[in-house]
Amino acid sequence: MKKKEHIVRYTDKELREKHARGEDKSDWDHASALTNREIENAIAEDEDEAEMHVDWSNISVKLPRPKTVLNMRIDCEVLEFFRSQGRGYQTKINAVLRSYVEQQRIKKNV
Repeated sequence: MKKKEHIVRYTDKELREKHARGEDKSDWDHASALTNREIENAIAEDEDEAEMHVDWSNISVKLPRPKTVLNMRIDCEVLEFFRSQGRGYQTKINAVLRSYVEQQRIKKNV
């Protein structure tokens, strides 16, 4: 893929304001008039899409197992460290524990 030379970021509000002022560079009338075949041909000709073929015929979806509710005693310093990381601290604690479990399983199989 080509490296993007110039990336500009806008907030949702800024994009809405640009659109309201008519600063939208997308030609939505043209895009909606394209046939499926024309869209597929445009994708095939796009060099950024080269070698990005996905075989969807043998894809399987595995739903995650539900998490278990647990009341656990841990050191205050440990809990405060994870809480200081912001939202998602319980997910981070779970990720650390999962990593530990995976490493122990690897050591056991060696």
